[in-house]
This record gives sequence, C-alpha cells and structure tokens, in this order.
Amino acid sequence: MASPAGLRPALPPAIPGAAAVTACAAMAVSYVAVLYAPTVILRFPPPTSLRSFLHRRFACAAVASIASALATAALLRVWSLGNFADMLAVFGIRKDHLLQAVVIPLLLTSLVYAGSFINRLWPLASMRGGDGDEVGIGCTQRLVLWIQTALDDVMVWRNYVVAPFTEELVFRACMIPLLLCGGFKMSTIIFFSPVFFSLAHLNHLFELQQQGCNFVRSLLIVGVQLGYTVIFGWYAAFLFIRTGNLLSPIIAHIFCNMMGLPVFSSPRTKGVASVASLAGSICFFWLLFPVTSPELYNTRLDQCRCWHGFCNWK
Repeated sequence: MASPAGLRPALPPAIPGAAAVTACAAMAVSYVAVLYAPTVILRFPPPTSLRSFLHRRFACAAVASIASALATAALLRVWSLGNFADMLAVFGIRKDHLLQAVVIPLLLTSLVYAGSFINRLWPLASMRGGDGDEVGIGCTQRLVLWIQTALDDVMVWRNYVVAPFTEELVFRACMIPLLLCGGFKMSTIIFFSPVFFSLAHLNHLFELQQQGCNFVRSLLIVGVQLGYTVIFGWYAAFLFIRTGNLLSPIIAHIFCNMMGLPVFSSPRTKGVASVASLAGSICFFWLLFPVTSPELYNTRLDQCRCWHGFCNWK
C-alpha cells in the first residue's frame, strides 16, 4: 500500500504472542458459539424453516465478525494510524490494486480445477451433432434461470456471500494481523492459523448427530471437511499475507465453494480430466509465488502503512 513520500508511518505497538493466540482462539470459539446464542441464551423459539434458520445465523455471523474486528482494532490500537483508510488497510480492506487482487487469485485458483472444468464441459463437447445456435440459446436461458433462482436461494447467500465474507474477515483479516504483531513468522502463521479455521467447523459433528447420522459416519464426514478447510486455510492465509488485500482470499473462497472438491479423474472423460488436473496443478505451483508477489499489489513497499512483512510493527 502506498504512503506519502518521506512520511514515517505511525507504528502500532506489538502485542505478546500469547495474547495474540488467545485472542484468535476466542474469536474462533465466539464465531461458532454465537450461532447458538438465539436459542440457548436468548431463548428464542426454534426457527420454523430453513430460510428463517439461516437468516438468524447470518445475523449471528455478522455480530461475531463485527465484534472480532473491533477487538482486533482495540488490541492493535489501529486508531494510532490516524487515517481511516490506513486503519481499514490493517484488515486488508483497500481500494487500490483491486483488479489484481480479484483477477489474479481467481485465475490462479482455477488452475486447481482444470480437471473439474473438463469434467463439466465434457457433455457439451459430445454434442457435436446438435445445432450450435440451439445449444447456445439453451445455455443462455439456463444461465438466466440459474441467476434468478440463485438470488432467491438462501443457501446461495450462505455459501457464496455470508460465509466467505465473514469467515475471511474473522479468520484472515483479524487473526493474521494479530499473529504478525505477536511476533510470529509468516510461514508459521500460514500453517498455524488454519487450525482456528478448522476448529470453527467442529460444530458440524454435533449438528450431523442431531440429524440422525451415527457418530462414526459423522466423524468421517467432519474429518474430510477439516482436512479440506486446513488446506484451503493455508492457501487463503498465503494469499492474504502476500497480497495484503482481503478480496483475494474472499474471491478464492467463493470460487472454491462454487466448485466443490477438485476432480482429479473421471471415467467418462477417458483420461482427459486427469491430464488437465495434473497440468493445472503443475502450473498452479509453478505460478504460486510469481503471481502473488507483493510488488503486484502494492505501489510502494518501503514505509508502507499496511501490516505485512514490509512494515515493522516491533
């Protein structure tokens, strides 16, 4: 992030590492606990529909996110930065370099899903004998219908709006600055912070059992979810630290929620999906560091007011 030439930025004080970890753990617990507050603490009647249930959870997630942001701001004393834009930049909320922060991570993430794209497009490729115009019109109509349906679907709002924005705000924008200011190395934060993200998904074990799923099956389902959230958490933390922009992990989060687990092989594609998946994965790791270079997302790296490794909050 840019800063005026010759202006020495105000340096927020470092916080003890133990305090940073404790704050992160408290945020992770509160993010989940507040979801049950309406019925357990406030004694509201149980929701009568999925829509009302999720609307209640949306409100709870918003409260937890705002509380985490305020707690982070207080612990880091971000008001000492003076400028409101610089305060928001502590959380990676910035208006500069937006195109890079959105497009590059989206394209990078899509490489992992090369096999998935082939698997989904394969039926269209097999329709060579059909009328291309009719196929195009049908696809357009289906897209319009999907958008209309999606806007009214509460699960779409949950998976592609509320969860990505609130989870990335709490688990990346709030926790990572705290851990950085707590003296932890970037590599440690990238591999350590997703633990909090995974712990916030343990409530799914309880909810699955409430739905009648036996304990072993519930444990297996949640175990797969936790493994996936850890891997994604590594990537999201990496994006946030490298770009300094909250939009980057949010875009990746939305895209991954849309695509689901990557397809690495599919019998119907006759090996094409496997080749595409391998090629996409190789390109992903080859490009991972070059296309997330901080120079692409920041005008200046000296005397910047953002929180990542080019600033010394010591």
